[in-house]
Amino acid sequence: MKTMNRRSAIALGVTAAAVTPLFTLAAAAKVKKYGPKEGKEIAPGVRLVEVGTGNSDIPAYKSISIVDIVFQPGAAAPQMVMDNDMVCTIAAGEFTIKKAGKEFKLKEGDVYTCSKGKTDEAANTSKVVGIHRIAVLIPA
Repeated sequence: MKTMNRRSAIALGVTAAAVTPLFTLAAAAKVKKYGPKEGKEIAPGVRLVEVGTGNSDIPAYKSISIVDIVFQPGAAAPQMVMDNDMVCTIAAGEFTIKKAGKEFKLKEGDVYTCSKGKTDEAANTSKVVGIHRIAVLIPA
């Protein structure tokens, strides 16, 4: 077995530190059960729940806000223009996403992105409560 040098140990530590919060967020989304009145209603059967905010080490962004968009079965969020760049993951359920010129289906664990100024529309096509966990990237 090779011995670990200082550079390898630092790289391993930085990688573990960077990945741990992502796994924690993903695990929390799968087990969290939201009540029908939690968060703020943004469309019939669709609620926005604020999860948390943190500083960003990405130079273009000063902070990242994590939100869950909770969709009741069959509920849809109407077409909206995105205020910020976002990274979205499907934490529960199955969805049809419509963007300008394209439509696609996503299931639990899938990831997609939204760009500031572009439109997005989502519908929960499953028979369970669906959750989009979104990292909203706040510009510097």
